[in-house]
Amino acid sequence: MRIRDSIHTDQLPPSYYAATCNDTADFPRLEGNIKVDVCVVGGGFTGVATALHLAEAGYDVALVEQNKIGWGASGRNGGQIIGGYGQSMSDMAKINKSFGKKNVQAVLDMGVECVDIIRDWVEKYAIDCDLTWGYFDAAMKPSDMDYLLGAMDTMQKHGYPHEQRVIGQDEVKSIVGSDKYIGGVVNMGWGHAHVLNLVRGEARAAEKLGARIYEDARVSSIDIQDDQTIVNMDTCRVTANHVVLAGNAYLGHLVPKLASRVIPAGSYIIATEPLSEELADKIMPKRYAVCDQRWALDYFRMSADRRMLFGGLATYSGRHPSDIVAAVRPNMLKVFPELESAEITHAWGGYMGIGLNRIPQLGRIAPKVYYAQAYSGHGVAPSHMSGRLIAEAIGGKTDRFDIMVGVKHPPFPGGRMFRQPILAVGMAYYRLKDAWG
Repeated sequence: MRIRDSIHTDQLPPSYYAATCNDTADFPRLEGNIKVDVCVVGGGFTGVATALHLAEAGYDVALVEQNKIGWGASGRNGGQIIGGYGQSMSDMAKINKSFGKKNVQAVLDMGVECVDIIRDWVEKYAIDCDLTWGYFDAAMKPSDMDYLLGAMDTMQKHGYPHEQRVIGQDEVKSIVGSDKYIGGVVNMGWGHAHVLNLVRGEARAAEKLGARIYEDARVSSIDIQDDQTIVNMDTCRVTANHVVLAGNAYLGHLVPKLASRVIPAGSYIIATEPLSEELADKIMPKRYAVCDQRWALDYFRMSADRRMLFGGLATYSGRHPSDIVAAVRPNMLKVFPELESAEITHAWGGYMGIGLNRIPQLGRIAPKVYYAQAYSGHGVAPSHMSGRLIAEAIGGKTDRFDIMVGVKHPPFPGGRMFRQPILAVGMAYYRLKDAWG
């Protein structure tokens, strides 16, 4: 199955999520010019979360999305809800260096809060998204276990409120019915969901609170003036006191400074037919989301209708594989040979925004023009925190926002022409490192 990742389309990509979405009704198109307090550009989790936070605070908000709400990475990722809002929690030296020692507790607290936002909104707005708690970080070698135990220790020392449990090799098959893992850590504060239903449910919640949400609204340019910013589209415009740029990997070169600090990397997923309850119980008895620790990692989970959703195959070349099933299915069978005869019903993928230091990028390109991007494959929960921090900053409370602004985010080497090949070579090195183990 091939991907046709058009820049501008009125269709959701043909994923399992799109096929089972419980709300595919269009949001309106923008007709004519409007003026608002805040214009948000981008209808993924960052943009929608920002709009909902602002709508809850009483702001007049317009969100413009060039395709459909959830069209990009937010509506086609693996569905894992993973906390954390910065670097690996197993390396305190790097955390201290990146954020400053005095800010470590605040950053770790935000890594918990980002998941709590989802938890609270799903309950508050009755969002039907198959939200399921339980996550298993799987180890394939002793160094993986050392890494996971270090992260667990850091979280516990800083007051992590949810259950975590070390899983030894003798217990692995109570979590994942595979011979591939030697152990891992269970985290009951993380989980998984039907992400397209989640992002569109949040958008509907924002709409009910008065936010104006528009699809099929492609931004062609942004005119930043002293007292306002004009967001121009093909036939209309939005004039706003504040603007939030939330396009991430799909923002393109609308803002060259941002484009130089994020690179689109491909990730791909396959979904099987619904499995028998007996087989599902054998291979995923707890129904937790699972991820291994390699650079070129596997991630997988069981959907509510007992399909195996299996993803990975991160690519940095800028090109999608010609056949996703042929590329991903062998990896699935290495973990679960029992799925040899299972039919693959859906295959899809897309781009995620990668930053050089793997820390979310927040800031301003002008005093009232904000941005957030580069979640590096772990954006479902952190994007909700970004939305909250930007909403706080617009409201005049900048202490937590400024912590993130203070992180240095160097541009990728090689410029526009060579940065993608350079990163592809670097990723090839890490794939070899994974293989050498």
